[in-house]
Amino acid sequence: MAPIIQLDKLTKTYQVYQKQEGLLASIKGLFHRKYKTVEAVRGIDLTVDQGEFVAFLGPNGAGKTTTLKLLSGVINPTSGNATVMGHVPWQRDNAYRRRFALVMGQKNQLWWDLPAQDSFRLHQKIYRIDQDQFQRSQDELVDLLGVRELMTQPVRALSLGERMKMELIAALLHSPDVLFLDEPTIGLDVVAQHNIQQFLKHYQQERKITVLLTSHYMKDIAALCQRVVVIAHGVVIYDGSLSGIVDRFGGYKIVTLSFVGDVPSAGLARFGDVISEDPPKAKLRVDRSKVGEVLAAVLDQYELEDVGVEDPPLEEVIADVFSLTHMGDKSKNEKLAEVSS
Repeated sequence: MAPIIQLDKLTKTYQVYQKQEGLLASIKGLFHRKYKTVEAVRGIDLTVDQGEFVAFLGPNGAGKTTTLKLLSGVINPTSGNATVMGHVPWQRDNAYRRRFALVMGQKNQLWWDLPAQDSFRLHQKIYRIDQDQFQRSQDELVDLLGVRELMTQPVRALSLGERMKMELIAALLHSPDVLFLDEPTIGLDVVAQHNIQQFLKHYQQERKITVLLTSHYMKDIAALCQRVVVIAHGVVIYDGSLSGIVDRFGGYKIVTLSFVGDVPSAGLARFGDVISEDPPKAKLRVDRSKVGEVLAAVLDQYELEDVGVEDPPLEEVIADVFSLTHMGDKSKNEKLAEVSS
């Protein structure tokens, strides 16, 4: 079966005007402008199969949102090719636009001063949804998200979490086969995040739609995605399972030592980086390849009641990966090549 989404050497560059400070410089800029070339996406190759829920991760400026805009046909690429369900997105065929949806956590598609139900009616007309199908879809989505009593309130009167639920309903009314989500839980409280996570998980499993999600909340990723794609500076540096990203980029383990008696006052630092000491326990960050050696040395010198060895938290691993993108070009490229090989 052909991939639902396929990207081949997809690139997007921008010419950004470099405005100088001061009135004289501004006047000169009217006649002699200086531009900087920004490579937002640099030759991405990616395939996504039907029914996959894929996390698209990267630091700010990595090219995630630009890629989603390219796949949605909002902007045109500089070079390369992409197809979604057999369509070239930037050709903007109506047949394609009726089969996907894009939700951006920082952009509104609903009319601010009108109740959400009025915007839903507008979407029905835009997508030419049959009345019976529209009513069924709306009732299902409204009940799943528990917002029926909010349908008659102006969107501006809703909380951020309630507005995001309405945005999701509007995006899914026409039953898309592909859903692009750009930071759907940004700014939401823990309860709202959890509710939206549960809704997306249920809806995707029931409909078997293909979802590409960008998010900076690792709990979104852990709760929803089986596959993770990490990009930095517009290129893919990892594509694999969620557990695999810890194995690939997490170069250390968290070792918890429960001592019989008090934690030794000195000497633990020679076994690894001491994260915390909470008598009778201590936590160390130990190089992954030296865990066995360290445990043998500790047991040889101290009496222990219990030992625990864990992978580092996903948030820390992702933060370490993102930090590579802020290194100098030479050291950054060397390190990225090392960890992604």
